[in-house]
Amino acid sequence: MPIETICDHTCYLLAVLNPASKVMFLASFGPELTRRRNFELSWKSSLAALLILAFLAATGQFLLRRVFRVELYSLQMVGGIVVFMIGWTAIRQGCFSSGDKTGMQNNLTDLSLVPLAAPLIAGPGMIAATIAGSVENGLLAEIIALSLAIAVNFVLMLFAPAINAFLIHTHLQGPLIRLTGLVIAAVAMQMIIAGATACLR
Repeated sequence: MPIETICDHTCYLLAVLNPASKVMFLASFGPELTRRRNFELSWKSSLAALLILAFLAATGQFLLRRVFRVELYSLQMVGGIVVFMIGWTAIRQGCFSSGDKTGMQNNLTDLSLVPLAAPLIAGPGMIAATIAGSVENGLLAEIIALSLAIAVNFVLMLFAPAINAFLIHTHLQGPLIRLTGLVIAAVAMQMIIAGATACLR
């Protein structure tokens, strides 16, 4: 597979991944999220998401159609609903988590897996894009593009504390989190519509 095609697909996966939502999720924890905690959350969630998506890239189509007898459009529709709820929480509450942040921070492994690794990184949109990409471009090319996209996302997540400090100083944290939530909800609706359209064909 040409390098140019891998780069193009990496950019596509990065757009679907939406690093802003991960950065804003970490930034929403405020000053309590130390640099060490942020680094631990970032690498654990990135590694877990990469393993999940790589596994699905290799086996996703077989598992969906042969084992579970589920079409890709069903995954898109249900996944869109899940992603919409995440965006809706951000719009209403100004954060990406409605739970107890203090309790969640005390168990970084749990938080790095849910909701960071899944569904924020390895979400329904990424799962659908990864499975489709492995069929279209081949497994090796998909793994390379996927690894590059998650690596870029990981680097951006490391800057979450600095971004958070800037947003607090400029009083933009709440509005930007809600704006990001609106974008996520819009992407979710597009996933639902795309799934419904494919179902009706």
